Amino acid sequence: MQPQDPLVLSCILLSFCYTIAKEITPPTPRVQLSFRELKASNTAHFLNFLLNSTDYRILLKDEDHDRMYVGSKDYILSLDLQDINREPLIIHWPAKQQRIDECVLSGKDINGECGNFIRLIQPWNRTHLYACGTGAYNPVCTYINRGRKAQDYVFYLDPDRVESGKGKCAYDPKLDSVSALVNEELYSGVYIDFMGTDAAVFRAMGKQAAMRTDQYNSRWLNDPAFVHVQLIPDSLERNDDKLYFFFREKSTDSPHSPTVYSRIGRVCLNDDGGHCCLVNKWSTFLKARLICSVPGADGIETHFDELQDVFIQQTQDNKNPVIYAVFSASGSVFKGSAVCVYSMADIRMVFNGPFAHKEGPNYQWMPYTGKIPYPRPGTCPGGTFTPSMKSTKDYPDEVINFMRTHPVMYNPVYPVHRQPLLVRTNVHYRFTTIAVDQVDASDGRYEVLFLGTDQGTVQKVIVLPKDDLETEELILEEVEVFKVPSSIRSMKISSKRQQLYVSSVSGVTHLALHRCDVYGEACADCCLARDPYCAWDGKTCSRYSASSKRRSRRQDVRHGNPMRQCRGYNSNANKNGMDAAQYGVEGSSAFLECQARSPQAAIKWILQKDNSERKKELRSEGRFLKTEQGLLIRSLQLSDTGVYHCTATENNFKHTVMRVRLHVLSAEAVTAALLHPETPAALASHPAGPPGAYDDLVQLLSQPEMGLINQYCQGYWRPSGSAHSDAKDLQDQKRARNRRNHPPTEELQT
Repeated sequence: MQPQDPLVLSCILLSFCYTIAKEITPPTPRVQLSFRELKASNTAHFLNFLLNSTDYRILLKDEDHDRMYVGSKDYILSLDLQDINREPLIIHWPAKQQRIDECVLSGKDINGECGNFIRLIQPWNRTHLYACGTGAYNPVCTYINRGRKAQDYVFYLDPDRVESGKGKCAYDPKLDSVSALVNEELYSGVYIDFMGTDAAVFRAMGKQAAMRTDQYNSRWLNDPAFVHVQLIPDSLERNDDKLYFFFREKSTDSPHSPTVYSRIGRVCLNDDGGHCCLVNKWSTFLKARLICSVPGADGIETHFDELQDVFIQQTQDNKNPVIYAVFSASGSVFKGSAVCVYSMADIRMVFNGPFAHKEGPNYQWMPYTGKIPYPRPGTCPGGTFTPSMKSTKDYPDEVINFMRTHPVMYNPVYPVHRQPLLVRTNVHYRFTTIAVDQVDASDGRYEVLFLGTDQGTVQKVIVLPKDDLETEELILEEVEVFKVPSSIRSMKISSKRQQLYVSSVSGVTHLALHRCDVYGEACADCCLARDPYCAWDGKTCSRYSASSKRRSRRQDVRHGNPMRQCRGYNSNANKNGMDAAQYGVEGSSAFLECQARSPQAAIKWILQKDNSERKKELRSEGRFLKTEQGLLIRSLQLSDTGVYHCTATENNFKHTVMRVRLHVLSAEAVTAALLHPETPAALASHPAGPPGAYDDLVQLLSQPEMGLINQYCQGYWRPSGSAHSDAKDLQDQKRARNRRNHPPTEELQT
């Protein structure tokens, strides 16, 4: 039953969103690296030359010239792909002072708006680039000589070829624009006026006439935010080529609510506009809604409506790339992020489906059921289906008129399997950018997702298939890529160099796609990580290469089974963590530290008492408290003496992380020793405890530096009935242990 009362519907939505937030719990990253840890790993380079600039954006990756072109406020950078700090080439391109003064007088901010923010860099030919900037609210464009080869070491502006950037670059640096230079014609999604109210898909330059979307027509574009543009051919016939635009815009259906729709739009490259109607305006522009939602009960879906970024993963068939898109939901009811994947087959099916039709402001959108004129609206001239029509100006007037009033498709585009690839809710961040790498592993090819966040971190994620269309998501690592956290603006991948390039307001970083050694020193750790970049080579966890012929290489991304992959290596795992000795005093507390290398591992504590073969699992009850850092034993008893096994189980693989031999000292003996330190030998024969249990304490008592005795005993012994809290016990014991391992210099010199 569909509820009619809006209040009832709102309550159902609130309840459902709460359920989604509870049930979709993101996995824990296997490895988390702070900025300092990433820097210490020597797998990243950070832009370290100082410029009086901000708002960095990676605009073009040029693998042929081994360069990365970055735009920021007043600067264009040409950076070495292997090391961004090695011999950077820098162009200073500020706005003219007169233009800056005029910008300030118009009420704009001198730092955040009245500069030349570089927003477009496209390859023009083999020697030149085409670049545009906001020009302090007066867009300008020019050509850059980059040389024919990387060895030319050339990078400078052509001062005689500066031209207007209107229709190519936005006036306002806060309004994102997208662009593609195809056959010396520039196609842009951009706001083309000073006030930022006239948005258009615009074509400029080249031999064809300038073209744009219908001006101030909310059915075509309604306050859009442009995200990405990509040329995707439809067939082997070049006249069928279409340019696809990805954007989000306000809905025209609810003018009083901030509903946002994500869109995919397209135009034909050879569109010449209409003859009498839509002159110099697109006559093939169509758009459809992109859906990214979590299906729920009773047909109610939780939508992630705000498109943030798009990555086009090329395949062997250039007509059918895979489209990855990042969405967010930032309403007052529900917040989160999601990644959805789309196929070109589904997109083309929607554009070949029914058109949306609406009459009057109060009518509902319906599929158009009338006669559709020929050629079908949105078809390219001279293509597969219209070989006799060489231009859109040859189209009948009824086709052009239909296009003007029916630019929207009725059916939306759903993602593959009609659900997101991954979802984030109940987290303090949202995704802003995405880049995808294809990795060949020993058991197949995997897509590795790199997801940038508004907190300045990058997550490395793989989603593995399971039975019945279910998937398993693994966050391999999460790293902080900037010293001062800031939202990630753009990312580029170089599979050839195994590098990820990241930009933010504050700068640029590039880091390796893999850090295999951080997973651990054992074969089991490497196998359990399930990173397609990494494999066990017989000695270490290192980069996997499909061409390697070493028989000792071990990798199992799909299942992560160390029992099968690491035979002969598991026995050597975790040797350094075995048989540690620890002492405690009767009546006090003891803390046995043990942390699994993986957050996915389940930790268990097993106690084996002296002179006994029986083992007992310890649970959080009574005097025993299991924490993420280890095991806390409160009010020690002499019977607690024994060997404590810390075991980790992951993916049905169980191994011992650490064994701790705990000696519990008699409170009576320790008290006597403190009161009569001149007779330490008496402890050696004390009946409480096993033989040799007091050797460590006897050795300390035999030393003349009596101050060390109190340091050793503090935190390990406290009379029974002490009112100190368990948290204080933990803190005191750690402080005492640090003092024992690192005594103060002045006390050692006493």
